[in-house]
Amino acid sequence: MRKIFPLQIPGRHPDRVMDALRHEIRKYLKRERRRELPAGADFWDFDCRCGSSREGAESVHLASLFACIDAVAAAQGAEVYVEILARPAQRRAITARRAEVDGGAEEGAVTEGR
Repeated sequence: MRKIFPLQIPGRHPDRVMDALRHEIRKYLKRERRRELPAGADFWDFDCRCGSSREGAESVHLASLFACIDAVAAAQGAEVYVEILARPAQRRAITARRAEVDGGAEEGAVTEGR
């Protein structure tokens, strides 16, 4: 989804405009997550960009997308550009961190207290 959302619509309260924007983004995410995953993929990952314009958009994590939109609205921006692209992804193992925490214990071994 690549879209420019107006933040100031005459006759509508700014809070309701933001609510509608958030609803549309959440609806898109829900629809994309329902799609069938290709073979070898574990989940849908989203590449997001947000900014006051297409040229000024920065890459942001999905969790901080709404914070970026709020920042543009707080700066009295007339519109916000949002780009969300879904891509299949695989979960990565945390073997390096697990080995460091377990003190080099073999992977898959049961450690006491866990």
